[in-house]
Amino acid sequence: MARLHPDTLAALPPEVARPAYDRTALQAGIVHLGVGAFQRAHLAAVNEAALHASGDRRWGIAGVSLRSPETRDALAPQSGLYTLALRDVDEAGTPRTSLQVIGCLLGVQVAPEDPAAVLARIAHPATRIVSLTVTEKGYCHDPATGALRTDHPDVQHDLMRPDAPRGTLGLLVSGLRLRHARGLPPVTLLSLDNLPSNGHLLRGLVLAFAERVDAALARWIADHCTFPCSMVDRIVPRTTDADRAQVNAALGLEDAWPVVGERFLEWVVEDDFAAGRPAWDVGGARFVADAHPFETLKLRMVNGAHSALAYLGAMAGLDTVDRAVATPALHRYLDRLMHEEIAPTLPALPGLDLDAYRRRLLDRFANPALAHRTAQIAMDGSQKLPQRLLSTVRDRLAAGASIDRLALAVAAWLHYLRGADELGRGYEIQDPLADALAEQRAAAERAAAAAGPVQADEARVAVLAGFAAVFGNDLGHDARFVCTVAAHLRTLRELGVQKTLATQG
Repeated sequence: MARLHPDTLAALPPEVARPAYDRTALQAGIVHLGVGAFQRAHLAAVNEAALHASGDRRWGIAGVSLRSPETRDALAPQSGLYTLALRDVDEAGTPRTSLQVIGCLLGVQVAPEDPAAVLARIAHPATRIVSLTVTEKGYCHDPATGALRTDHPDVQHDLMRPDAPRGTLGLLVSGLRLRHARGLPPVTLLSLDNLPSNGHLLRGLVLAFAERVDAALARWIADHCTFPCSMVDRIVPRTTDADRAQVNAALGLEDAWPVVGERFLEWVVEDDFAAGRPAWDVGGARFVADAHPFETLKLRMVNGAHSALAYLGAMAGLDTVDRAVATPALHRYLDRLMHEEIAPTLPALPGLDLDAYRRRLLDRFANPALAHRTAQIAMDGSQKLPQRLLSTVRDRLAAGASIDRLALAVAAWLHYLRGADELGRGYEIQDPLADALAEQRAAAERAAAAAGPVQADEARVAVLAGFAAVFGNDLGHDARFVCTVAAHLRTLRELGVQKTLATQG
């Protein structure tokens, strides 16, 4: 089978969308750190629509992989082309797919192989936006406080070797330092990660890092570069071999690295760009003065419910999101979690029907065409829980309101950390704090043994919730939180997920 390539685009079936602009005329105005499935299904898809609509060829994307050469190796023989497969089901429940070949990704550099080339790309005169999807753990920060972790190995390395950085912050600051030294204009640094006030967080971390490098550089960044906050939403599962086979059969060409996503897409971004921006609104983006209400909605409703579903589903042996949400007790729990405990904490969003939003979200989770694995969502829980669940818990505690369903979601994560589901299947805890969490669990078990059977679970949870990197310095001392989580943890251990959910009414 011939490979997907600019020279083979004419061989595609007519129903497959493809670039209708001159790719050779594109400039790389956007440098994107963390080229993965989400960026290729979200930012790049919106950018592709903008290129088609505007005719502005300044906004091609230069991709950067921070760790693995896998994406580069797959896409280089295709000159950066890849297929976006959007999947859903029709009214009869029959899966359907639409295919589009995306052309705005001009290439991928691998930072560990040549960090100087990445810095040169950030410092290129054509670069106007540096965007990021590096996941929560890529920010080298304390999730509970947002502070820069100066003890993080990447931070320590990059402060010592600014000429060859390996972490996100080191690459950004060294690239900006090179721009400043060359007298080039400032750029926009745009986070697309699921973090509260992600632009403000990124700005604080970049400035904290830059202060340790050069105070004058930090002042230039603070005065001239911009860090708009944004909210992104599209479910994008990891591409499987079966996905590749299905896409390639439909294309009649080999695409080594297609990406799969749902049709739904939302992107809310603050309109604060230092050097211009593409016409992303044509592709579905919404430009606003303040993204905070939308971020809170997404983090708490979508991501919070997703994490609750993932840990409960994974522990029950339900491997995909659609299977999990099709379980009546879990579906009912998620619906009531969002309606009764999350929705009351959300800021006002005029014109938003929260009941309709919640129903649509449950429908999105139920999409069987995606086969989104619960294990994928369950990764990196230490980095996700503070903003997805614990901020909501704090608001509810402060209001004197129930945290029963939120506490069950937290207990499900603690239960998940044991490393085996209810079917006896073991799994690895994939988390940047996995070793520290294991130590905390061991200390919790010692505390439980010392406390005796009646108080064992409260002692266990008090120690686990005392892990400040996740729970801050407050929740481990909050008797109401500890007792409610402990009750659920006991029930999960003794009765299992399904019977625990049955107690939720």
